[in-house]
Formats: sequence, structure tokens, C-alpha cells
Amino acid sequence: MCGIVGYIGREHRAMDVLIDGLSRLEYRGYDSAGVAVLDDDDIVVRRALGKLVNLESVLRDRPIAGHVGIGHTRWATHGKPSKVNAHPHRAGSVVIVHNGIIENYREIRHELEESGRTIESETDTELIAHLIDGYVQSGQDLLTAARSATARLDGSYAFGALCRESPDHMVVAKNGGSPIILGIGEKQMFMASDIPAILPYTRRMVFLEDGDFAVLTEDGVTIVDENARPVEREPKPIQWDPVSAEKGGYDRFMQKEIFEQPRAIMDTIGTRVLEEEADIDLNGIDLSPEALDQIQRIYLVACGTASYACMVGKYLFEQIAGIPAEVDLASEFRYRKPILNEHCLMIPVSQSGETADTLAALREAKENSSRVIAICNVREATIARESDDVLYTHAGPEIGVASTKAFTTQIVALYLMALKIGFVRGRVDRDEMRVRLSELMRLPRLVEQTIQLDEQVHGIAQKYFHASDFLFLGRGIMYPIAMEGALKLKEISYIHAEGYAAGEMKHGPIALIDENMPVVVIANKSEVYEKVVSNLEQVRSREGKVIALATHGDDAIAEKANEVIRIPDLGPYLTSILAVIPLQLLAYHVACLKGTDVDQPRNLAKSVTVE
Repeated sequence: MCGIVGYIGREHRAMDVLIDGLSRLEYRGYDSAGVAVLDDDDIVVRRALGKLVNLESVLRDRPIAGHVGIGHTRWATHGKPSKVNAHPHRAGSVVIVHNGIIENYREIRHELEESGRTIESETDTELIAHLIDGYVQSGQDLLTAARSATARLDGSYAFGALCRESPDHMVVAKNGGSPIILGIGEKQMFMASDIPAILPYTRRMVFLEDGDFAVLTEDGVTIVDENARPVEREPKPIQWDPVSAEKGGYDRFMQKEIFEQPRAIMDTIGTRVLEEEADIDLNGIDLSPEALDQIQRIYLVACGTASYACMVGKYLFEQIAGIPAEVDLASEFRYRKPILNEHCLMIPVSQSGETADTLAALREAKENSSRVIAICNVREATIARESDDVLYTHAGPEIGVASTKAFTTQIVALYLMALKIGFVRGRVDRDEMRVRLSELMRLPRLVEQTIQLDEQVHGIAQKYFHASDFLFLGRGIMYPIAMEGALKLKEISYIHAEGYAAGEMKHGPIALIDENMPVVVIANKSEVYEKVVSNLEQVRSREGKVIALATHGDDAIAEKANEVIRIPDLGPYLTSILAVIPLQLLAYHVACLKGTDVDQPRNLAKSVTVE
């Protein structure tokens, strides 16, 4: 998740527009930043590691005077945060900024190096620049070269490209989940990955669609498809105020982040899945047979929502990898005096990477010679720095206090690790690995499909938002999903809610059920389906209001529930991610109907840095 911006015109210095736009996009990434500006007969590139303020300092000392340029603020997904990996990337006469993931980058890199090209960075973006430059050198114009290059790419991209030999225009392209927006001005044109970057300059926007290529000059824009056929995209007037612009047109940040989950999951999968080889590359983390031979137990440690991701992880590591796994609340871990040694692997899970209790548990493990592999969303956070290895989720900055996309990407990261360990240990053969990875690659699309339940869930919320209590029930891997659903509701709506293992209902919670009690039952098709339905019927017999979360094609359950929300079936593990989406939406809509502060609920903070 990166931010890109571009300008061509005579009304402003490009450098000023780019820095102003990047400042409104820094929420999309702050690992590094850079600009490229056509100045006289060359393209001048300035880059800096870290936040945008560092780039601003560079430009104060060495400003650039041109009127055509592109800029980038980076959330690293491919290649560590460093100045050499920062965008823009140059190859010959071509400079490019890019947001997205190129899945076949290994093959392209090998081919380019074999042809004699020197690749300076670890990024997939630089490879696009080399491809385009190669076609330009063969005689193609910049647009044709960009079309030729993208025909070679598998994955998602939104990029802007400049060429020294074509100083009067820039080329923009889009494919996959990465957004790109054009701004129409008077004798000036803009491009950006999000509306806020260019809203101060124009309110006339063109939204590119997959397969679009655009040529921007100061006089206007021409849009074509991959076959160079002209495409009409009507400009739309944008009437947002500045705060609405930051939210991308959504009412609240939490809503925006729920809807960003397909992209966040795709970025977390990234280039780690090697479909052709039926294997997984976890960015160099050593999970070789020798490294795994001494691991006898896994400790999954986290707080809050991340602890429920760890509970899902326990199922994954025990069932897929065949290693005993324990889940601990980080705040309790040290005080129970856990047995830690060199045969233990600790996996601390944290969105911010600064959670005090989780950090303390990590240090306890390190002091006792245990290996630590963190799952974290924020680059160079303390937990990431102090771990032996770190597997980054790529959810992007999460502004809403109640975690949504961080949770689902944490499960994806745990799934990748469990599959890799299971494969190395011989618990997963290559045929099963191929099936599991195929399911994983379908996940972003099915999450997007599940988000379309939003209107239905809103209708259910309207019926039950006056309730004073909710129960959430699930079995197996859906038990932690039920707990996460309850947490989301209580966090932002202030309704008392509890998540239980469905089989435990009759051991106490059933006493609470009456005609006023909504009970959310996760009843997807699984090996415990009949047992869950039995628990559901026990709720109905006490006149509880059943909201059933079922699998597509399950028509019989409608006779047993007041409301039915149906989700796709994606196997025994990944369906858990699909199941949490309607629960996030339910909590969101109930909270909105109750009028609470969804993004900043009372008494809560995004990062808990005290014990």
C-alpha cells in the first residue's frame, strides 16, 4: 500500500505539488519517499529513507525547478525499507513510481539480468522501468512501451512513468486492486492513488479502471485500453470536505478499512506464494528442516484482537504443521512462569509492534534462548526490531481503533507460516500444498464478494441495535471468530457481548437467553456442523433471536434461524476469514445506529504501550 502522485502543467512547480500531495498520502506508507522531476533535459530524482519530512529536508537543500514530475511514499511490500529501494526507480531514460505487486518478478528479473541489465534494488518496481526502457530503446513511444511491458506482468499495478525523450507527457496505467485517479485542471493535469492528494487543485476527477492506460499532457488526457483503442471515462465532480477526502469517501475510517481488506490480504500474500513451484517464500525466514528440527512447541502471544488471530493460529499450527501450540494473553504470559528454552518458538503478533505486554513476553522468550518470529504490521517497530525474524503483514496504516484489516492479514500470515512449516516437515505434500495455495489466491476475491453483504447486514443491525446484550457462538476454528465478533461489537457500540464455544452454552450462558437476546451462531458447513445446529436449536427453544452465519447453499438452516447471512466456503481454515467480515459489518452498523464514535471509541487507544 503506497501513495503515488503526479503533475504536469505550468501553474506550479512540480516539486511543490508532489510534496503537498504526498503529505496527504503519507497514511498509505512512510518507509521512504521520493520525487522525480523533468528539469531541463534530464529527469532529476531525489529520495529519502523514512518519513516525508526527510525528503522535504533534502529538497530544501537541493530543490528542483521543473513543471513535470511524479512522487511516491512507500509502505514496503517488496524489498526492505532503504534508500535504494525507495521510489521513483530509474532505468535508462525511464523513471517510474508504482503501487502494487508483480507476482512473476523472479522470472522477469532473471531475464533482465541475463540480457545484461543491472538491477540495483530489491523491488519489483524497478523491473517495470527496465522493461519499459527496453521497449523505448527499441523505438517504441512511451505509451506503446508501457503497454508492451505490462503485457509481461502478472499481478497488480498502478504506475506513473516519465521518459527523458518524451518531456511533454507522462503515462499512467492501472490493473488489479491498486487505485489510480486523474485530476483535470486548467492547463494542468494531476494523477494520484487517492483523492485527497489532488483535491486542493481540482475537483474534477477521472477514475481509471483495470486495463486503462492514460497519456497526460498539460492540455488534457487521452485514455486507451491494452489494445490502444480509445476509452471514454467521464470526469466526476468531487464535493468532499477535507476530512471526508482523507476517508476516501467512506463515512468512517473503520468502514474504509473493512472495505480495504481484499487489497490488504492480497498485499500480505504478495509474492510469498510460488504457485508454479507449489511453495512459499517467507522473505528469507529460515524454516529449513535443520531449523525446525529443534522446535518442539510454539507459543502464540498477543493482546486483544491479535490474541484471537493467535487462537486461529493454534488450529493452523497443530492441524497443518503438526506442532503443539499454546496461546497466551501477553499480559498473563510472564506471570505464569512458562517453560521456555531453545526448543520453543515464540510468535508475538501485534499490529503496531509496540504493544507493551507483547514486547515484555518477547523479551522473556529471548532471555530463555527461544527463537522469536514476529508477525507485525509496522516496519521497524520495536517488536519487529527485537525479534529474530519478522513476517510483515501489509495491511497498511489502520486508523480506526477497532482492528479489522490487521486481524485478517494476521491470520493470512499465520496460515502462510503454518503451511510452510507443514510442508517442510512433510505433513503437507506438494499436491495438498497446491490445493491450499489455490484456495489462498481465491481469498481476496471472495472477501470482496462477502463485503457485498453490507446492505443485508445493515438491515439486520436495524432490527437488533436496541438490544442490551448479544451472544456469539462458534465451534472449532470459528470459536475465536465468535470471540472477535463479540469484541468488535462491545468495543464500538458499547453493547455487552460475549463470545463462547457453542458447546459451552449449556454450561451457563443459556441462562441468559430469552426473547430479547440476539445470538449470532457461526454455522458454516464443517465437521461440527450438526453439533452447531443442535446448539442453535437450543437457542431457538428458549426464544432467543438467532442470527445464523451459514454457507452458500445451506437452505435448511433458514427454518431454524430468524436471520441468515451466507458466506462462501473456502475450506476448513480460510473460511474463518470470510466469517469475520459480516461480524465486522454488524458491529459497525450497530454502532453507527447507536451514534457512538466508531473510529475512536471511549477509553480505547490504537496502540497500548503501557502494561
